[in-house]
Amino acid sequence: MSEHLPAADARRLDELFDRLRAGGERLLGYPADTAFDFSPLYRFLSLHLNNLGDPFRTRSTGHHTHELEREVVTQFAGWASAPENDVWGYVTSGSTEGNLHGLFLAREMFPDAVVYHSADSHYSVSKAVRLLGVEARVVRSRPDARIDLDHLADEVRRHQGRPAVVVANVGTTMKAAIDDLPRILAVLDGCGADRRYVHVDAALSGLLLPFLDDAPRWDFAAGADSVSVSGHKMLGCPFPCGVSLARAAHVGRIGREVAYTASLDTTISGSRNAFAPLFLWYAMRVLGEGGFRERARKCLELAEYACEKLTAAGASPWRHPHANTVVFDRPADAVVQKWHLATEGPLAHLVAMPHGTREQVDELARDVANQRPAG
Repeated sequence: MSEHLPAADARRLDELFDRLRAGGERLLGYPADTAFDFSPLYRFLSLHLNNLGDPFRTRSTGHHTHELEREVVTQFAGWASAPENDVWGYVTSGSTEGNLHGLFLAREMFPDAVVYHSADSHYSVSKAVRLLGVEARVVRSRPDARIDLDHLADEVRRHQGRPAVVVANVGTTMKAAIDDLPRILAVLDGCGADRRYVHVDAALSGLLLPFLDDAPRWDFAAGADSVSVSGHKMLGCPFPCGVSLARAAHVGRIGREVAYTASLDTTISGSRNAFAPLFLWYAMRVLGEGGFRERARKCLELAEYACEKLTAAGASPWRHPHANTVVFDRPADAVVQKWHLATEGPLAHLVAMPHGTREQVDELARDVANQRPAG
């Protein structure tokens, strides 16, 4: 039996590759770094690997990368200021899974809880709520996309006596807003919500804030019970992935022994991508702490430069102080498509990533200045 691809299909793949590569050269609207070189790892793609089960309860042999996954989890836990002896985690398929896992832990801890999340929370939060069959309340967002703490207090008081599960955003999708975790906890204190759980969705900013000296408090040290961070955004892993972290005591409630796998069932997926931990581990080791700090510095400097250029172009840009996302008036559709900008109503945004350049920003600003805004 021949294993050669028909010539017509081979041409389709060549055309697809060329189109995707060309599109990546102007990727300014989405948080995905395209500059990191993972090519030394491509040889591993010839292997069949599976990170089945709990990475901390694994067989000594097998086709997996659990050892590297544990190192990735430990490093991410350190960046999230997790307590050394009370943290557990695993590499997920992305922060949608991480949010589902965090809210699953919360539901198992408080089956009768009400989940509170803002109108600007990622759509995966409301999806997780539906999948888990829990009651939820959408809290208003402020104009800058941070959660409205007064409305949160009103909603928690309205459900007095029931446990409160709050999703705190650390980098909202469109405006990169960071919810004030200490003040959220103060609201819960003021409402007498002693039975509570806080899940932090740090998909966007979880690999940015740890490397900024003046970052707001957002992590386990600030009161989080679980944290979800993306791996394919700031690190540019070539496939979606993330890390789910939680206090170990919470995970103990969901673990079930599985004889077939000789492991604990603590993850959402059973069979899991073994290449994601490998690629994340590689990026961590290559960059080191200094490399991450340099990337964070470059991103924020480029974001500030974009604000200056888009201001001159008349696009009314703004950004949060610790954000690499710049929000501005939505330009013409041709500009949106050329630069792969994310849009929402009258707004667009760019995300300053390590692969971005001032030359790209200059060209975008010229396009914005020379074309009439959409609508």
